[in-house]
Amino acid sequence: MTPANNFQSDTHHDINAIRIWLYIICLLIFVMVIVGGVTRLTDSGLSITEWKPLLGAIPPLNEAQWLMEFEKYQKIPEYQLQNMGMSLEEFSFIYWWEWSHRFLGRFIGLVYFVPFVWFAARRKIPLNLYPRLIILFVLGGLQGVVGWWMVYSGLSVRVDVSQYRLAAHLILAIFIFAATLWVARGLRTPAAQARYQQVGASIIWTGRALLVLLFAQLFAGVFVAGLDAGLTFNTWPLMDGDLIPSGLWSDAPGGLLNSFENIQTVQFNHRVLAYLLLALAVFHLFQIRKSVQGIAGITAMVVVIMILVQALIGITTLLLAVPLWAGALHQGFAVIVVTVMVMHLQNMRKDIS
Repeated sequence: MTPANNFQSDTHHDINAIRIWLYIICLLIFVMVIVGGVTRLTDSGLSITEWKPLLGAIPPLNEAQWLMEFEKYQKIPEYQLQNMGMSLEEFSFIYWWEWSHRFLGRFIGLVYFVPFVWFAARRKIPLNLYPRLIILFVLGGLQGVVGWWMVYSGLSVRVDVSQYRLAAHLILAIFIFAATLWVARGLRTPAAQARYQQVGASIIWTGRALLVLLFAQLFAGVFVAGLDAGLTFNTWPLMDGDLIPSGLWSDAPGGLLNSFENIQTVQFNHRVLAYLLLALAVFHLFQIRKSVQGIAGITAMVVVIMILVQALIGITTLLLAVPLWAGALHQGFAVIVVTVMVMHLQNMRKDIS
């Protein structure tokens, strides 16, 4: 083998290692989203009332430290108005969920930073990849700040966190996941890229619109979660006996705020967006099957199937009034839908940078 071939082989090996590293980050973010969902569903998110990015990684190690943390929790409205009389054992249950969520965030940062420094020190990272990797790292740090900003909203007046800040926290997490997956799958050899054929501009735009609508649906779903709207109107397909229930645009809170603060409107929007998302996915599938052959047609079908499965999980979750397992499954499967959507968009492109 010539020296040039040796260099090319080493380069491909480095790219493969970077891609695997980014896939591991994606997997950890996926786990993080599920743990975050369970933390929310168990009302554990306000159990740790301070933000200590470094020292906070150490949990209470003795009874005195546990009592100190419990005393801090007893000072916030959630305890005083909702959990008065909670035992130390009950507190430790919610504390461990929030601690696990925060620890996993720190762990992801470590798993990202250390290999990045190792790859950079050995000049394994292509120069054009640095900006994307740095942006992903900055977004990860921002996610930690947004997470605390969200928790802080529930420590003084409210008994829960702001649904607006919850939406920012979860949507940013899923965006980071999608961006990391996009970068990872973009690191292909030319031979691998050649398998994907270029498709028409209109089909690509439909695919992009589908991704935008998917994120809009996720955004609406966060407000359902933040307001516990899934605990009401637990029938389907009717809501309060009607396809379009009355009271969607009530005087309180009034106007567009109904879409973010009216429980009935929030749930209705989430349902309607689900129908629109499935309809657009089916239209996109027929668009591709009519004019494109190859893997893009297959992944378009997978997108439809995944959206349909997610809809069925959502309906089940609603009918059962959001049991813990169903709520966590619904949130976790949303990341899987995003995964297949990102893969599909890349499969529609011949050249992936």
